[in-house]
Amino acid sequence: MPRKKITKTNPLLIEIAEKLSGRRKAGLWRKVRERMLKPRRRRAEVNLWKLNKLTQPKETVVVPGVVLGHGTLDHPITVAALKFTRKAREKIRKSGGEALEILELYDRNPKGSNVRIIV
Repeated sequence: MPRKKITKTNPLLIEIAEKLSGRRKAGLWRKVRERMLKPRRRRAEVNLWKLNKLTQPKETVVVPGVVLGHGTLDHPITVAALKFTRKAREKIRKSGGEALEILELYDRNPKGSNVRIIV
C-alpha cells in the first residue's frame, strides 16, 4: 500500500507524520499518523471528562488532535496529543499525570505497547 503524500503546511505536523512513518511498522503509530493527516476540522477534540471516563489509573493514551480542559481528572494518566489547552495541561499535571507531545511518547515507546488511541 503506497504512503499517502503529505500536503500539510504545518511544519510540526509534517515532522511528526514523517517520523511516525519510519521503518517501525507498529500499527498504533500508523493509525495515529492517518488520523493526524485528516483535515483539522475532522481531527479529534477530546475533553478531560471523556478521558476520565474512558481511562484507568496509570494508563497511557494518545489523542491525535487536541485535548481540551473541560471537566476534571480524578486519577493520574499519561496523555500524548498534538496540542493541549493551557487548562488541560494544568489539570492533567495536577492529577499526577503527564501531558506529552506525540513524538515524546513515540521516543519512549516506539512499539506502541499498552497505549490506546482516544478519539
